[in-house]
Amino acid sequence: MARILPADEAGLQEAASMLRRGGLVAFPTETVYGLGALALDPRCVRAIFEAKGRPSTNPVIVHVLELPGPGPLVASVPGRAAELARAFWPGPLTLVLPRGREVPDVVTAGGDTVALRSPAHPVARALLGAVGAPVAAPSANRSSGVSPTTAAHVEASLGDRIELILDGGPCGVGIESTVLDLCGEPRVLRPGSIPREALARVLGETPGLGPGAAGPLRSPGLLTRHYAPGARTILVEREAIEQRRAELEGEGLRVGVLACGQARGPGVELPDDPDGYAQGLYGALHALDASFQVILIERPPTTSPWEAVLDRLRRAVAV
Repeated sequence: MARILPADEAGLQEAASMLRRGGLVAFPTETVYGLGALALDPRCVRAIFEAKGRPSTNPVIVHVLELPGPGPLVASVPGRAAELARAFWPGPLTLVLPRGREVPDVVTAGGDTVALRSPAHPVARALLGAVGAPVAAPSANRSSGVSPTTAAHVEASLGDRIELILDGGPCGVGIESTVLDLCGEPRVLRPGSIPREALARVLGETPGLGPGAAGPLRSPGLLTRHYAPGARTILVEREAIEQRRAELEGEGLRVGVLACGQARGPGVELPDDPDGYAQGLYGALHALDASFQVILIERPPTTSPWEAVLDRLRRAVAV
């Protein structure tokens, strides 16, 4: 089983040493816990895919301390990338840029772009500094499952598949980063806590939304089913929850409700503001998945501030 170490100086140094030796380490970022390996070593990155059961068509994000110049990681750096990094890095924004010559195919799913992020979490930054190299790190859970926002979530999902979890407490943002593709017209591939309106203030235009170019995926988080509990999960309008719950309980099923605001039956109540909801979303899904056979999720508002939350929920209920 994985060892869980506190994110103190000793823990950080042991985690950095394990990464430099080619091992895997789960560590906190401000978004979710990541499963890290040396990004420029294809053998190390393949170990991430093996541990997670991740399909090779799904690229991973490379974590760095700052935006690199042209070289091993990126072939070129558009001017907009530097402006966006100044505005939002370190933080929950991933930039998709032209791939550098030393980035392995396994990182990019064979594509010609690479996704880079500079995390804001102090533990993640300290670990990157101690390793002294870029770290590839998708979420630290089995593929397509609910992302982890605590060390305990990582242990439950991957504890028998990895050696070390660095415990830095719960993640503050709670959902994965916004991914912005800058290889062509700006496009948000995966919405996150940095909304398109904020990006538009730097870009001078509102970026598009959606997968964009055909070919290999340029970003994680684009698979139809993702962030999904093991329990049957259904997105339901507020006014239909009570009837749907009664029907399912009539079939002898244990039903939990994820409510937006006021609770509606056994389950979990999340704040009715998008940031608060996002922060608690994955923790709520983990808790409900452990206790119920069916999870009814009250559909939150469909306005722009909820774009990232709705993206996660749609993928969580996809079958």
